[in-house]
Amino acid sequence: MNLKQSRLVTEDVERLTGFYEMLTGAKAEVLNAGYVEFQHNPCAGLAIVATTVTRVYGADTLAAAANRSLVLDFEVDDVDAEYARLKPKVADWVQPPKTMPWGTKSILFRDPDGNLINMFTDPRQPANE
Repeated sequence: MNLKQSRLVTEDVERLTGFYEMLTGAKAEVLNAGYVEFQHNPCAGLAIVATTVTRVYGADTLAAAANRSLVLDFEVDDVDAEYARLKPKVADWVQPPKTMPWGTKSILFRDPDGNLINMFTDPRQPANE
């Protein structure tokens, strides 16, 4: 078994896609107006889908902007540099750069739909390995 993809359900595919393109520098592939996929690093495996598309699963199966149980983790080379780059672009900050009890240095913020994002640097190993 292999986890292939994670999908974020949203009311505004264009807005959320633009946010993740700005965040990661990756370009999403638009498969249709209600569905995009990031197929290349640094965001490979993330898809964004409109609530109208998810109705095929049944009424009330999924809801946009209702997540409080998932964290998207991105390992970066320099958390402080990412914080400086993103500070004027991110509206909902949860935590400025902080060294966590387990040794990583992290920033936490929410995407436009409220999904929690953790960007971290692990000083015990080089990033992106």
